[in-house]
Amino acid sequence: MKRPKEYSSVEEEDRLHFRSFLAISEIIDEPEGRAAYGSDETEDYHFQPDIVLKPSTKEAVAKIVKHCNSRCIPVYTSGARTGLSGGALPLHGGVVLSTERLNRLIEIDVRNLQATVEPGLINQVFHEACKEKGLFYPPDPSSWGSCSLGGNLALNAGGPKAVKYGVTNAYVLDLEVVLANGEIINTGARVLKNSTGYNLTQLFVGSEGTLGIITKAVFRLIPYPKHDKLMLIPFASADGACEAVSAIFQAGITPSAMEFMERDAIDYTLKFVDGVSLPLGPNVKAHLLVELDGNNEEVLMDDCLAIGEIVEGYGAEEVLLAESASEKAALWKLRRKVGEAVKSHSIYKEEDTVVPRAELAKLLKGVKEIGAKYGFQSVCYGHAGDGNLHVNILKADLSDEAWENDLPKGIREIFQLVKSLGGTLSGEHGIGLVQKDYLDIVFNNTELEIRKAIKKQLDPNWILNPGKVFPD
Repeated sequence: MKRPKEYSSVEEEDRLHFRSFLAISEIIDEPEGRAAYGSDETEDYHFQPDIVLKPSTKEAVAKIVKHCNSRCIPVYTSGARTGLSGGALPLHGGVVLSTERLNRLIEIDVRNLQATVEPGLINQVFHEACKEKGLFYPPDPSSWGSCSLGGNLALNAGGPKAVKYGVTNAYVLDLEVVLANGEIINTGARVLKNSTGYNLTQLFVGSEGTLGIITKAVFRLIPYPKHDKLMLIPFASADGACEAVSAIFQAGITPSAMEFMERDAIDYTLKFVDGVSLPLGPNVKAHLLVELDGNNEEVLMDDCLAIGEIVEGYGAEEVLLAESASEKAALWKLRRKVGEAVKSHSIYKEEDTVVPRAELAKLLKGVKEIGAKYGFQSVCYGHAGDGNLHVNILKADLSDEAWENDLPKGIREIFQLVKSLGGTLSGEHGIGLVQKDYLDIVFNNTELEIRKAIKKQLDPNWILNPGKVFPD
């Protein structure tokens, strides 16, 4: 069957069907309640779903999806709605299937260093539960206090710790998934090695809800590191900060986090966040926030000293070493609030670029040159250690006409630059709604058709998160 040109709306007969197996509290049908599920943290987009369903069992999820597939009703899986690419927005109305009630931490298996969870569990809640048992789940997006593990799985989320420990897919052993026809499958096994056929687990991680609905996940865990050191390094130039990143790795040091923030990002955040202050000299143009962790404190201090010597050659000023847990928390609060602070300043668009880390300085320079060409201001920050730069474009004084007509040309040039530097469109935010029209920059027709063929095989009626990931 070909992708349908039109989808069915949710009618009274569908509502009656859903009420036959869902509790009243698991259905939101009034306009005001539905409206909350029509937006996320992506710019100012809003799309109203026909109905919101909040099942609490995999069987209920399967019944919902099977019915919607038979009626060609689109289904949009929604987690905590913290996404930045519009990936969960109900573009064609239909059903928003919220995983907020599928939020159990089923088990932490200390003997095997594994955990079994449901997708609605909040990342930070999971992280802290593991830490209590001496175990570590490293992926920690900036929104870790509110984002759900299901959303992290859908986008293959990373965060600051990705530079040393990897992103979400490095920790997934098995997934329970409801397919578009309502069947329930498992994609892997609770083992650390698995060469039994195609790796379906990795296929579903990062698929943005377009191939199936994850209802359970088994993660591997690692021992929690005993010590950590946190350094804030100011630089006289943003280019110098970016160039220092690669030099630190070339010296044989692997930080557990390495975050870049240019001066504007710091200034906006200090105004936005209460209780955090920094001594900012007039010559400071950017900062690196560098964390080191491990089990030998002496080795960590040696690495801190070595980093201090390296960054001197790239225009670094006096390095601040956080002395207490409260100082570390304040610096991390500053970094995690950067995106929110910048976006509070103006209408904005955020592009999630990623390049090999040695090319970061070239990317930053190119972004600023493209901004000057098209007349827009950009504020840049991100996970410098793995080359992931978030480019926030502010509307500020740009005219509506330039914002609508000229800016997309500038964004296309940014992505063309990213591609030329060996990078790609998104490091962790996903393609979703906002970046799908730029896929031709990184995929040729054959590469795109292979992906579409996988989608058609698993979701022939194209009901799962339609309007996302693939160009129109």
